[in-house]
Amino acid sequence: MTPTEHNHHHGHSHGVSKDADRRYLYTALALLLGFMVVEVVVGIIASSLVLIADAGHMLTDAGAIMLALVAMRLAEKPARGRFTFGFKRAEILSAQANGITLLILSAWFTIEAVQRLISPPQVHGLLVLIVALVGIVVNVAAVWVLSKANRQSLNVEGSFQHILTDLYAFIATAIAGGVIWWTGWNRLDALATLVVAGLMLKAGYGLVRDSGHIFLEAAPRNLDPKAIAEAILAMPHLTRVDDLHVWEVTSGMPALSAHLHVEPRIDCHDVRQRVESMLHDRFAISHTTLQTDHAELGESGSCNCAFQNLG
Repeated sequence: MTPTEHNHHHGHSHGVSKDADRRYLYTALALLLGFMVVEVVVGIIASSLVLIADAGHMLTDAGAIMLALVAMRLAEKPARGRFTFGFKRAEILSAQANGITLLILSAWFTIEAVQRLISPPQVHGLLVLIVALVGIVVNVAAVWVLSKANRQSLNVEGSFQHILTDLYAFIATAIAGGVIWWTGWNRLDALATLVVAGLMLKAGYGLVRDSGHIFLEAAPRNLDPKAIAEAILAMPHLTRVDDLHVWEVTSGMPALSAHLHVEPRIDCHDVRQRVESMLHDRFAISHTTLQTDHAELGESGSCNCAFQNLG
């Protein structure tokens, strides 16, 4: 196998983007940790499970951002030794951990909420309402900050989904607090907690599904292997495409490998380069490994070479 570089001028500035993403993540982290402490204290004073559930969710938000920051550092480490792709999938591990945490918390708060529906404690609705309204402001600020980061990364998207879910949860909490304050119906605190648990379940499932998609080496959702094969075969001088594989190394980094059969007496290296250019321009795939053979010579022919384009 002979590695070659196929030079496309992408014009990316990954270092600047990553630094900006870190600043956004640190800003959101500071907002969440500061408010979380207030929410825990008031939740205990007000005897409100939904406030404590929100605080628990904010704790996972903070943990998600911390994991995201660590994963970003790991992902930047160069490939070496047995880690031929470096540590790029650390970001996907982080996203999966975030999703699993949300699923576990959703189950826990569901159980607690059901118990409170059966035997509701006295809840201070006004305190719940005030804290929830402040929480909405804090989460709107955090969502706005993270919306400017690169959300193509499942790592950043995981943190964003945590905080967005928390924003919806605070809206439900504010409604519950207002109604409890107005009517004294304490069971609404448990019902609002079930809403929060449902939002956690939805966000957690999405993160586990998308990260699992990458771990199982499935084709990215925006890339159809059949359409890619048809596009390759539509190019001049190609007779067959075998062993086509499309997968994601990490979010936003698709990869492809294939065995190309070229018409006799055609320069297979030139064909390979044109296929690489097409894959880059049409499908945004820059990391490719293509093996080429002349159709009449079979796999033992003189053009049996694999070329790797690292993009």
